[in-house]
Amino acid sequence: MTHSPALGRALPRPALELADVVRRHGSKLDRALSGPERRVLSAIASCRTAALGGHVETCDHCRHRRIAYNSCRDRHCPKCQATACARWMKARAAELLPVEYFHVVFTLPEVFNRLALANKRIVYGTLMNATAETLATIAIDPKHLGARIGFISILHTWGQNLGLHPHVHCVVPGGGISSDGSRWIPCRRGFFLPVRILSRVFRGKFISMLRAANRKNPLRGIDSDELEGLFDRSVRHEWVVYAKKPFGGPEQVLK
Repeated sequence: MTHSPALGRALPRPALELADVVRRHGSKLDRALSGPERRVLSAIASCRTAALGGHVETCDHCRHRRIAYNSCRDRHCPKCQATACARWMKARAAELLPVEYFHVVFTLPEVFNRLALANKRIVYGTLMNATAETLATIAIDPKHLGARIGFISILHTWGQNLGLHPHVHCVVPGGGISSDGSRWIPCRRGFFLPVRILSRVFRGKFISMLRAANRKNPLRGIDSDELEGLFDRSVRHEWVVYAKKPFGGPEQVLK
């Protein structure tokens, strides 16, 4: 049995774990994987086995002893991240306010996928920064909410079909603090901010930020002219942004 702090009860250990699959079939994928991907699979396969060493735990009362093998601590390992995830969930849930919440999603157009794969840190960092600035800029505008807001943003790089699909999920309270810090300003019930304006501001900020990042540290796999062509193609369509009330409340979106 394993214990889930998020749920507060014991859960049955699965009959088959990801590590079992990796140990049995990981070698078949070896040629198709990059060096970092092979290191991840190696860490998952070795997690909590003798390969990583361990220590002996002894009960203070009955003196029963058992060997506890060390964890790999890789962020991709489900066994290592389950406890960290539960702690994060508990801390974020404690921060939720007794107000209406919204679930806002910003999606990066598909034309940037190859660029993102070659420049993950820069492209994904730009995506997160552009998303945050867009929400803060539109929210503080007196024509919309006129308040300083807070929110939780989480980057997802893959879609449900396991295809590359960079997007950011945001859990946003329906209101914010006035500029002078004296009062809470709620948004209209059932409506957060206009998604069309969010989309266009997001598009402008992302392109501007990525252009500046490229001047400072040229992106791999593309020159400046090709990058401008990529920007030109991306603006031919609206960038996808949607906002809706969280189904089942903000806790459901966090999970």
